[in-house]
Amino acid sequence: MKKRTAVTVRAVVPREPEVSAEESEPPGTIADKVGSVSHRSNSLGRLAELLETGLPGNGIGGELAQRASPRSLVFRARVFPEASPAQWQDWRWQMRHRFRDRAGLEQVLRLSGPEQEALDTGSGRLPLSITPYYASLLDPDDPGQALRRTVVPVPDELVRSTGEAEDPLSEDRNSPVPGLVHRYPDRVLFLVTGVCSVYCRYCTRSRMVGRHRHCFDPGLWEAALEYIAGTPAVRDVLLSGGDPLTMPGERLELLLGRLRAIPHVEIVRIGTKVPVVLPQRVTSGLVRMLRRYHPLWMSIHFTHPDELTPEVALACSRLADAGIPLGSQTVLLRGINDDVETMRRLVHGLMQNRVRPYYLYQCDPISGSAHFRTPVERGLEIIQGLRGHTSGYAVPTFVVDAPGGGGKIPLLPDPVAEREDGNLLLRNYQGRVFRYPDTAR
Repeated sequence: MKKRTAVTVRAVVPREPEVSAEESEPPGTIADKVGSVSHRSNSLGRLAELLETGLPGNGIGGELAQRASPRSLVFRARVFPEASPAQWQDWRWQMRHRFRDRAGLEQVLRLSGPEQEALDTGSGRLPLSITPYYASLLDPDDPGQALRRTVVPVPDELVRSTGEAEDPLSEDRNSPVPGLVHRYPDRVLFLVTGVCSVYCRYCTRSRMVGRHRHCFDPGLWEAALEYIAGTPAVRDVLLSGGDPLTMPGERLELLLGRLRAIPHVEIVRIGTKVPVVLPQRVTSGLVRMLRRYHPLWMSIHFTHPDELTPEVALACSRLADAGIPLGSQTVLLRGINDDVETMRRLVHGLMQNRVRPYYLYQCDPISGSAHFRTPVERGLEIIQGLRGHTSGYAVPTFVVDAPGGGGKIPLLPDPVAEREDGNLLLRNYQGRVFRYPDTAR
């Protein structure tokens, strides 16, 4: 039995840097905008009104029909009745109206006892932040719903188990300058911001995101850029954080331009969850800017098939149409996506949206993650259940990011049954064994 000891926490919820003035509306509080739960009874009537006013030729030009799912329309009518369709579709409005505390969440969710306890205590390690759009996907009455479990805190995240650490991947130890991790010979991880629009409760970088001391602004980028420019072996730069797409467009373009000016940087990648939790950010203006800096790749953090909404489909379509190859990175989570059928629905939906399932990650052993982590064997079973039963392109690589800075180690179900008289006995996806004449060395 693993030893579990309670972690001492502060009763103060950590604050994250605010959205910059040029990228946000005037300040407003949740109380100013959130309607009471009594609006629920009028949801269907309000939805009908919204659908009617969203028809082409009435001034909105079919924007709702193109971008907003019925679920988000109902949610906006119930929770933000004063918000216009244009405001709801504005990513800056979404950022300004995120749910950040218990009072806000109680307007949209029937909080369980454990959720209330965690929100009242304050985790001390990761702030709460949920965009209105993503909140519209949460089940208001079921604390066990997959998406809700990934973003609403519970007391389990305050318990540290044996083998867990604040920085299990030793990123800080492999950081030659602030904000840069150089682990592999030819590529670096550039942490460009400490801000996310939504904070996943299993976040590997919960030690730093959402905190002022880890918010890397352009003034703190210089040392990292100088290091990259002075290290010719670096040909691939991955931008992460935090989430790079939460930055103002001008700031992101400044960074991309600086990197593109370094002759030996061949590829720039962006790691993000914004297309999933804040698809309104993927505007035509953003993709026009991004396509100027090809070759540019994007790794998107998907968790569950319930995230594949019409809004997300549009965001992925815009990115793919701009020539940006899209790959998904999914963390394997206990009781959330750790069964073959859920994963099959996810990878099939991703393929339909031109997103290549890339990595399936074993959940990193960050402090307080035991309730999310599965046995490694479960990941192998899922890969076994996908291989041969769906397109090869739809099967991600299952990896363990080795604690201590060992890097990503791919794991596969072993197809070798045995060796016999110079032959390899191989087991296929059906469990049948085939003989292959293996060439002698």
